[in-house]
Amino acid sequence: MKLYYSSTSPFVRKCLVAAHELGLADRIELVTVVTMPTAHNDALMRDNPLCKLPTLITDEGQALYDSRVICEYLNDLGGGRLIPAGGGKWAALVDQSLADGILDAALLMRYEVVLRPAERQWPAWRETQEEKARSALGQFERQVAGWPADRLDIGVIALASALGYLDLRFPDMGWRDAYPGLAAWFAGFDQRPSMRATVLKA
Repeated sequence: MKLYYSSTSPFVRKCLVAAHELGLADRIELVTVVTMPTAHNDALMRDNPLCKLPTLITDEGQALYDSRVICEYLNDLGGGRLIPAGGGKWAALVDQSLADGILDAALLMRYEVVLRPAERQWPAWRETQEEKARSALGQFERQVAGWPADRLDIGVIALASALGYLDLRFPDMGWRDAYPGLAAWFAGFDQRPSMRATVLKA
């Protein structure tokens, strides 16, 4: 398999953490690409018309995107441990969606500051995105005390990837002080070998 890769992409990291947890990481070739909302990568666009990361090329040559589809494919390939059966499935998938929403908001915050000229930046836009991210973090803060200590599914993998991205791009956000239960959970989960092997790097 081939995975289009960036060392700063939290959605790529989510896929790689899943691959490590499923014992599939050594079957994936990482292909580093540079892509931004204002600049496309021709090779990536040939395999994904949206020119977005992550994109996985299977051993059979099929292109899969986005991260949710890729993680579901890897989960099936690796024995199905990360998307629970029964009622737990929906809780894990909702948590994945909520965590991905944190990332969507964080990426829009990042683009507003880094890509838009200073005179055209819209503070209310950034503040609204941060409110969304904080609202989702608050939801997780209310839930985390009820999680099993050994919880491992696509929901918490997505959450850990989101928190790692906040650490990388928004170190002054102070999410640990605001959400201490979540911070305590992440301190433990972040020590998993899958997380240590996939640390985001600017």
